[in-house]
Amino acid sequence: MSIIKEQLKEIGITADLAENGEEAVEKVKGALKGKSPYTIILMDCHMPVMDGLDATKLIRSMGDKARDIPIIALTANALTGDKEKCLKSGMDDFISKPVGVSRLKESLYRHLSKQLVSNENRLKDPA
Repeated sequence: MSIIKEQLKEIGITADLAENGEEAVEKVKGALKGKSPYTIILMDCHMPVMDGLDATKLIRSMGDKARDIPIIALTANALTGDKEKCLKSGMDDFISKPVGVSRLKESLYRHLSKQLVSNENRLKDPA
């Protein structure tokens, strides 16, 4: 994940790392309680303690704000059915490793721009 953190830095995005799925869930929970939820989550599918699929399901069960955070799967597995498992767990996208900076940037921007449009629509006054 340190490679991903460097790629994010290159793109201009700061990141918070979790060592395992359980820690990721706790970080998301803490950010939601602190009223500063994460903008986007990159979830490694294969982590110790709790894998990314189970961590995603728990995050999605935390309520509306948690359901709105885009979660992008990062996995070395590109086997048939892996993408479907990730999407079924509640993830929004799937990137197989090794991840190139341009692919990462494209995916992040696509999901962040969707979020901006969604937030703008919520702010508009219903006439």
